[in-house]
Amino acid sequence: MTDYTQVWQCIGCGRIEAPQPCIGVCKDRKVFMVGRDEHERVLAENHALRARLESAHAMLLRFGQARPREGQWESAWNALQPQLREALAVLAATEPQVPARAPGEPAAVRA
Repeated sequence: MTDYTQVWQCIGCGRIEAPQPCIGVCKDRKVFMVGRDEHERVLAENHALRARLESAHAMLLRFGQARPREGQWESAWNALQPQLREALAVLAATEPQVPARAPGEPAAVRA
C-alpha cells in the first residue's frame, strides 16, 4: 500500500517545510507526496500492466478479424475458445490492487 506524506508547500516560492529564503509572496497549501522508491515501483507496475494489456488487446483483435468460411461458424467458434480463455487469463492477471483511500482523501493530487 502506498503511504502518503502530507506536507505544506508554498504556492509562491515552492518551499516545502524546509528552510528557504522567502521572496515575500508565500501562502501555504496542502500537497501530497510519495517517496521516490514507491513512485518507481508503481511506474514499473504500470509498465508491466500496459504490456499485458497490449498483449490481451492483440489477442482480442483476432476475434474482430476472424471470418469463418461458409458453414464453418461452429468450428471457428470452438477454435477461438482457447484463445479467448488465454486473453481472459492475461486480463485477470492484470487487475490492479488499488489501496483504499482515507475518507475525504482525493484520488489524485497534482502539485
